[in-house]
Amino acid sequence: MAKIRKPQQSRSKQTVTSIVEAGFIAVARDGSDGLGTRKVADIAGVSVGTLYEYFANKEEILDAMNQQFASDVVAMVQPLIPELTRMPPRDAVRTLQFAFRDLLQRDNGRYLNCARWLGRQFPSAHVEPVKRVLSDLAMQYLSHNPQYARLPNIPVMAYIIIQGGIACMVSQLSEDNPPVSFDQLAEGLADMVGYMIEGGMKATS
Repeated sequence: MAKIRKPQQSRSKQTVTSIVEAGFIAVARDGSDGLGTRKVADIAGVSVGTLYEYFANKEEILDAMNQQFASDVVAMVQPLIPELTRMPPRDAVRTLQFAFRDLLQRDNGRYLNCARWLGRQFPSAHVEPVKRVLSDLAMQYLSHNPQYARLPNIPVMAYIIIQGGIACMVSQLSEDNPPVSFDQLAEGLADMVGYMIEGGMKATS
């Protein structure tokens, strides 16, 4: 098999970017069946041969899409950390939810349209940067709000909040006629976090 090229020049990097963007478009249109290399190449406006210079198969394209999504999540969370650490828990949860909603809806809902496929077998190499930025957020929040450091099962609570919150947001945003508005969902999730924290604080007092 020919060695896969790593983009060095700006033109090569733009070609790779175009192919990855075409992957998002293909999946948004046709689901995972749309991620054929020929279809992606057609959307990107490159030959199949050019695509194979950078990606050996559709799995590598999907991996690059997951990497892009993870990078954008990190880039979304990092600048919010100083602001979030100064907020009460409910307000912090609301702010993070709306920021994540904006990310999912960016570029005509690129990530939202691909959410079901991006979430499948998400590579650990791409999960780690997201885990690190969320861990950094949690640590900085506890540093600025030490009264919450005595809460029991913080890792479990964080996992439930993050995983459950993302699943609810994707579902709400994906439905044509959701039973609740996004504002109601954000308020409900914020209240759930508040009740969990308040209950935990009472249990340790």
